[in-house]
Amino acid sequence: MVYNQFCPISKAMEVLGEKWTLLIVRDALCGSTRFNEFQRGLSQISPTVLTKRLSQMVDEGLLFKKRIPGQRGYEYFPTQACKELYPVIEQMGIWGMHWARHQLTEEDYDLELLMLYLERSIQPQYLLGNETVIRFNFSDVKEYPSWWLVVSDDQVDVCVHDPGKEVDVYLNCCVRVMCQLWMGDISYKTAIHQGALELVGPKQLTGTIQQWIKPSLWAGLQPASDIVS
Repeated sequence: MVYNQFCPISKAMEVLGEKWTLLIVRDALCGSTRFNEFQRGLSQISPTVLTKRLSQMVDEGLLFKKRIPGQRGYEYFPTQACKELYPVIEQMGIWGMHWARHQLTEEDYDLELLMLYLERSIQPQYLLGNETVIRFNFSDVKEYPSWWLVVSDDQVDVCVHDPGKEVDVYLNCCVRVMCQLWMGDISYKTAIHQGALELVGPKQLTGTIQQWIKPSLWAGLQPASDIVS
């Protein structure tokens, strides 16, 4: 899209205004570098469109493309131009929490995105031992209702198939509740008290879950309607 205006906002929108671009920026700033990682964070994007957007963003100086050593694929890293969008993304998230959260529908509770965020939110320093296995059982998911996070030292891996390891902590709930917990819309204590969450495991881990699962950057922000009232 070309606006033919000298205003810096219009020029910025010529680069950033394409569908998916700012969400790719979001994921790049959160640590996604490989094609499949961007796909996990953008489950509704087609491979063709993602390939096109990544190529455009390389050409526009937002991403740096580098071949993966010893492999055929590429990795994409945020450039300085992309990194300077961090406060823009952060402020958009704040705005969204205040003014757009009321538009959430059941279709918005994306399991793939949730597990990607949870994988990145694990704080291994607050876990016990060299390895911790966390199992999520989602009551409202028919295909692949169980997911595992395997934390080995500082490495966190997500699995949709049983890794064959002893589970340390179970979280039994629906996808919506887990999203609400991570977003800070509801506390673990409240979810357990209401019967929306079953948390099973040793007290040394279940009692510190808010430490080893870091909540969203925007956790606790209220909708504008709550602020006004």
